[in-house]
Amino acid sequence: MLELILKGRPRFYLWLCFLGAIFGLGFIVYIFQANIGLAITGMSRDVSWGLYIAQFTYFVGVAAGAVMLVLPAYFHHYEKFKRIIIFGEFMAVGAVIMCMLFIVVDLGQPQRALNVLLHPTPNSVMFWDMTVLFGYLLLNIIIGWVTLEAARNDVKPPKWIKVLIYISIIWAFSIHTVTGFLYAGIPGRHYWLTAIMAARFLASAFCSGPAILLLLLMAVRRVTGFEPGREAMKTLSTIITYAMCVNVFFYLLEIFTAFYSGIPGHQHSILYLFTGHDGHMAWINSWMWTAVVFAVLSLAQGQADRRLAQSSWSAVTGYYQADCQAQEILSRLRAGERPQGVTE
Repeated sequence: MLELILKGRPRFYLWLCFLGAIFGLGFIVYIFQANIGLAITGMSRDVSWGLYIAQFTYFVGVAAGAVMLVLPAYFHHYEKFKRIIIFGEFMAVGAVIMCMLFIVVDLGQPQRALNVLLHPTPNSVMFWDMTVLFGYLLLNIIIGWVTLEAARNDVKPPKWIKVLIYISIIWAFSIHTVTGFLYAGIPGRHYWLTAIMAARFLASAFCSGPAILLLLLMAVRRVTGFEPGREAMKTLSTIITYAMCVNVFFYLLEIFTAFYSGIPGHQHSILYLFTGHDGHMAWINSWMWTAVVFAVLSLAQGQADRRLAQSSWSAVTGYYQADCQAQEILSRLRAGERPQGVTE
């Protein structure tokens, strides 16, 4: 099956060249960082985490979001997702690999990553984060490969793979929970020092991960003609909407706790993100307010979709009822009866 990876149309090869160019550019920049050091990133002792850790956290969420396909398909036997579940499995594989690569470049010296394996410390959250990520990567590779091979041969997957699938569902919750503990366990960062951080991570993962998958399916449908199914994509959109509602609700809880309690440390972090600090880093405020606008629009769009669905359903049922009544009236007229309300 691997022989099919490099087979495709000319535009497929152009796409591979484009991705290869981006990869080469990133590798050249990494060579500069390896020679000069992490000072080239602008990070310091006070700001020890930057874009690398932010992307690591995001891709952990993308990987965990794949469970929103697996859970309905295997726990609730929602057959509509069976056709697209392989996309979710392999998207999780790619996302976990990206997570690990961002950690490697963030360390400065890649060989330091071996210290987690050579000198394991079970009391370290980083050790458990690496453990759950490796485990989730291995599970998704096995599950994705076996199910893809079964789909290719038009046979059912072996029964033993379901055991790994059920384990992967629980494991998916663990990878973003442990990542949330990485943030929540830092007492010097008040914005992250909250018991609901892991829950917020999961809620955001369950809307951002399926959202990326939905965009991927739309692109695949347009480019290859693969039809994921209208009902499956509609259900996936509903899952994204509900997860986004929970995500926004959790964030509003943080805002209430920070400002109602009057804790300065919690207030300053939120004020810095949305209003800035003496004019510094104003671009962050623009991004935060842009995120707020898009969050509201996404919820409004979900509400509009539900209203459209309800209106469509009312129109269909109303037409059906009118048609039934018309058929009843016609049958009575043919029988020589005059239904009530019908005049000559």
